[in-house]
Amino acid sequence: MPPFKVPAGDNDGGYAVSSYREIDPRLGTTEDLAALATELRHHGISLVLDFIFNHTSDEHEWAQQALAGDKEYQAFYRMYPDREMPDAFERTMPEVFTEDHPGAFTYRTRIKKWIWTTFHTYQWDLNYENPQVFNRMLEEMLFLANQGVEILRLDAVAFIWKRLGTNSQNLPEAHWIIQAFNAIASIAAPAMVFKSEAIVHPDEVNKYIDMGECQLSYNPQLMALLWEALATRDTRVLHYAMGHRYTIPEGCCWVNYVRCHDDIGWTFANDDVQAFGFDPDEHRRFLTHFYTGHFDGSFAHGAPFQEDPRTGQARVSGTCSSLTGIEKALAEQDDTGLELAVRRTLLIHGVIITMGGIPLIYLSDEIATLNEYGYDKDPAKVGDSRWLHRTQFDWERAEQRRELESPAGHVYQGLLRLIQLRGQNLAFARGETEFVQTGNKQVFGFFRSNGQHMVFVLANFSELEQRLEARRLRQMGMRKTMVDLYAGRVITATQELVIEPYQLMVLARVA
Repeated sequence: MPPFKVPAGDNDGGYAVSSYREIDPRLGTTEDLAALATELRHHGISLVLDFIFNHTSDEHEWAQQALAGDKEYQAFYRMYPDREMPDAFERTMPEVFTEDHPGAFTYRTRIKKWIWTTFHTYQWDLNYENPQVFNRMLEEMLFLANQGVEILRLDAVAFIWKRLGTNSQNLPEAHWIIQAFNAIASIAAPAMVFKSEAIVHPDEVNKYIDMGECQLSYNPQLMALLWEALATRDTRVLHYAMGHRYTIPEGCCWVNYVRCHDDIGWTFANDDVQAFGFDPDEHRRFLTHFYTGHFDGSFAHGAPFQEDPRTGQARVSGTCSSLTGIEKALAEQDDTGLELAVRRTLLIHGVIITMGGIPLIYLSDEIATLNEYGYDKDPAKVGDSRWLHRTQFDWERAEQRRELESPAGHVYQGLLRLIQLRGQNLAFARGETEFVQTGNKQVFGFFRSNGQHMVFVLANFSELEQRLEARRLRQMGMRKTMVDLYAGRVITATQELVIEPYQLMVLARVA
């Protein structure tokens, strides 16, 4: 979460910034941040920080000047004297945080104006039609670069530009602004790169990825479809979507993840699920019901986020381990269910670690942390279910990471093996990912290759054993005898290859 100075109480977990040049005093000082960046660099680690450039807090100096009546600073934001323009904009715009406030505008009686607030009422959208806004935010960006920040996560890139008659998302001008930031950074701070946070249609996500724009990007489609495949036990949509959209410009890189600080939004393409006979709206409702435990046979303990009562659509909150079934199995003292839940956890992490790109493991998922249900005792967090998984790090639970009989130990040691496997095999270095049809819809498969180095990754998204024809494997270049690098054993498949429930296999030819 962002470490900047924010208002007490409502601050969207740090995404309502009061000053980009001051650190939340509970965390330290700007000098501490610079020292941290230096120390990390000595260990070969780049510091990544959020750059929230779509909006500021209403307690930011610029907003306070605007509230005091300063016309120059009022022009930093989008303000309107009556509802004529807000109503005109909202006719073609979807609501983002439906539970927080209707529409995208908030009225402030002090200045008798409607202010554009896409997200929360205390987050004022900046007006990039005003060149001064770009220049001032550029100064903030370069200030962070001078503290040693090497990667900026550009928050909410899709919302930067607004235009009447559109949904005010993913407009060309948003790309131009990021490209302009990139061009200047390449001169003034050439070590800095950008990571886009665009939780929108997959085709729109890809448009932000370019060496001249955002060199890195979250992969929200992969995240959503990993959870979709676990719920359906069907990898066809995952395979289809990856085959069509995983390739990005040379020099750029996906950031692949299972969970993050935000909710799980079902941001897959309607066409992709329709290709396999699913109704997109019904499928999203099914996934929400499944992961909030309202579907018969669900293993998940999650909660809805920003549920729209008109459509029944919602996103899902919860830690990885609560969503994969570890919480449910522990509550029911179900040893078999616990084993399957741990396997699910390692399976989806195994995919993001072996698939290429940069794998991101959300803090505390490595020790199988469960939902924190006491978050709503804090008035500032009431109604925001994302705090289920925005937990304080549990140092006592971390002590269990070496105890293999505990879920924390089982998950931690499994992830360590995956990370070691990636680091030790050249097929996972800068190479290519090729998605293949396995002949079994429960099994996701892809090759990772780098010159003469190649592995074949298979992931069983079912709680049942699955079988692949051995002759099909040989058709794809494998041999009767292979080594599973993850399990550390040699496998002979003359007629068929048997894959255990939720098993990840990383196959290579026997040397």
